[in-house]
Amino acid sequence: MIETVVFDVGETLTRDDRYWTSWADWLDVPRHTLAALVGAVTVQGRDNADALRLVRPGIDVRSEYAAREAAGQGEQLTEEDLYDDVRPTLAGLRKLGIRVIVAGNQTRKVGELLRALKLPADLVITSGEWGVAKPSTAFFERVLEVADAAPHETVYVGDHPANDVYPAKAVGLRAAHLRRGPWGYLWADDPQVAATADWRIDSLTQLTSLIAE
Repeated sequence: MIETVVFDVGETLTRDDRYWTSWADWLDVPRHTLAALVGAVTVQGRDNADALRLVRPGIDVRSEYAAREAAGQGEQLTEEDLYDDVRPTLAGLRKLGIRVIVAGNQTRKVGELLRALKLPADLVITSGEWGVAKPSTAFFERVLEVADAAPHETVYVGDHPANDVYPAKAVGLRAAHLRRGPWGYLWADDPQVAATADWRIDSLTQLTSLIAE
């Protein structure tokens, strides 16, 4: 019996298009160049922020982030950034009596922007607000605290094996790997992912029927 479903944010609920194109514009490089570099560091298993460091060696990403915010070119999030299956899935799960939580590696500001969208969720929280980020075990221990359910009754849904699937399973949660975004597509058929994830899905809408079974 599943009591709680917890969702990652980037490339699970939201598209990262705006995030990376805004960085490309800020750093004054072609958007396709930065997109290609994000893909390259993804394949290498590196932090995606390394794409920014390749464009501008020595960049202080935090300071640059603050400069963007000060210039009015910081993070934005609107309904258009949500994938089409997000609202129907979250609402469908709640109709089944499932507790729905959104918890991902995002800033405090993104937490505020997500809550402003009034998603059909019981809780929306980010790593920036918790002060601990994935794949740290401490992050998933916080997930368990807010899940209000036993580990085996809680599912974590995400696209990134190393940040989502593996650490979630390590603390006893169940895990669903989503084939979406660079990480989701790249590792969709990886044997280790297949062996670790409880479910592998192509759309969030599959969760409703899987969990209802």
